[in-house]
Amino acid sequence: MRELTRDDVEAAVKGGSVFASGGGGWVDHGLEIGHAALGLGRPKLLSIDELPDDAIILTCTAIGAPAGRDWQMLGKDYIKAVQLVIDKYDGKVAGVMTPQNGMSSTINGWLPAAALGLAVIDATGDIRAHPTGKMGSLGLASSIDYETIQAVAGGNPENGSYIELVVKGTPARTSNILRTASDMAGGFIAAARHPLPAKYIKEHAAIGGISIALELGRTILKAEPDGPEAVLKAVVRKTKGKILGRGTVTAKNVRYSGAFDIGTIEVEIPKKTLVLHVMNEYMAVDDQKGKRLTTFPDVITTFDLQTGLPVSVGDIREGMEVAVFSIDKSKIPLSSSVKDPSVYPEVEEALGIDLQSYAFDKEKKESKVKKESKEIEVYA
Repeated sequence: MRELTRDDVEAAVKGGSVFASGGGGWVDHGLEIGHAALGLGRPKLLSIDELPDDAIILTCTAIGAPAGRDWQMLGKDYIKAVQLVIDKYDGKVAGVMTPQNGMSSTINGWLPAAALGLAVIDATGDIRAHPTGKMGSLGLASSIDYETIQAVAGGNPENGSYIELVVKGTPARTSNILRTASDMAGGFIAAARHPLPAKYIKEHAAIGGISIALELGRTILKAEPDGPEAVLKAVVRKTKGKILGRGTVTAKNVRYSGAFDIGTIEVEIPKKTLVLHVMNEYMAVDDQKGKRLTTFPDVITTFDLQTGLPVSVGDIREGMEVAVFSIDKSKIPLSSSVKDPSVYPEVEEALGIDLQSYAFDKEKKESKVKKESKEIEVYA
């Protein structure tokens, strides 16, 4: 256990921005919420092992599309969403966690924790940012046995878009309702969900997800005085990731639809074009011939070559010089969420591409089986 500090706010935003994978909120919002939390109280970061197995943990998040512009989400909305769940839950909540890292989402739970006397748990529903609530639901997305409580708060009262909503039911049904509420509130809304015992979190979350973001953030802060190239080298070294290519953004075809940003971004690199598939975050990268280079749950990030800092889908512009970066899923802790086949079909349908075969290495396994079959035939 330790108190979170102002230095941690900076590090969380810097490191979270890499794991944001093009989404995960906004840098300014993350800094604002983080500093507000420390101005309100002294939130403490706890390892999940410091809690008894029956301690109840809530997930704090924000739902919407990073490129959305017609929204209002204040710090008090994060607190309100958590309070709404606590009011409807028949038990005591001990802590909060985030479903993902991101430019602001690494800090999702810090303000409610400070305001309501809760712990911030060093675990994430997914180490990187993702488009749907189901992808951060700790393997519960397809469960019909678990009744969850989910709540949202946010929107602008001045234009009548402010919404508070509490729903109970299966994770799949209630997640779809909250996505609709986010759209109605202007495109983004604060949320709290899934009261779960610490024992379940231990078995299904990406443990240590906050510490990983903080460590990467401190690495970036240390490298920044030496310039953009030093930052990129430090990130590659720290994460054991790789740069897929450096080049110019030549096309951005991303549209807003139902609280999602969906489409593609093309980056021209020497002798090749990279096609980045977007659903709020970068979900896959192909070359111009359709060869898959990286796929969720790999971390996929674009860096502005002028600053050496991650740039989000919402801020990418044609003509920008970027590096496309990836961390293979074997290098990061994976939660039960990303191992759940039921979370992929709606994203695959929206993007019109295959994710599961790559996410679960089915192609490699099928190729190995075919190879072994041929060897058996040869020696038969």
